[in-house]
Amino acid sequence: MKFILDNWMLITLALISGALLLAPVLQEASSGGLSANDAVLLINREKAVVVDVCEPAEFAAGHIVGSKNIPLADLSSKLGAAAKNKGLPLILVCQSGARSARAMASAKTLGYEQVHSLGGGLAAWKSAGLPLEKV
Repeated sequence: MKFILDNWMLITLALISGALLLAPVLQEASSGGLSANDAVLLINREKAVVVDVCEPAEFAAGHIVGSKNIPLADLSSKLGAAAKNKGLPLILVCQSGARSARAMASAKTLGYEQVHSLGGGLAAWKSAGLPLEKV
């Protein structure tokens, strides 16, 4: 108890800095993911890798240009081959954003540093007027 009373300023400073470090993580989680425009910026400026976690039939029907298809069930075993540089931003995409949000946890477990889920999925990408390609 004496330690806490003697060092209350340091403890307060540590708690405040911890909260400030968590703020960006909580902000992205509450916003529902990365916007389509922010995804385009990451792709163009930071050479982000786009991985579509949809099933192959959904991927063939339409996907982001240059994206790689790894179904959610295979993500843990195949992501390392598709995105070798774990320092580059990784954008996970699906039809609505639900599967890609779940895939974020797997990618972070595998050691990827900058993992994002496209908020709203391909539906948000289409509504932003951005191009899709079909196989």
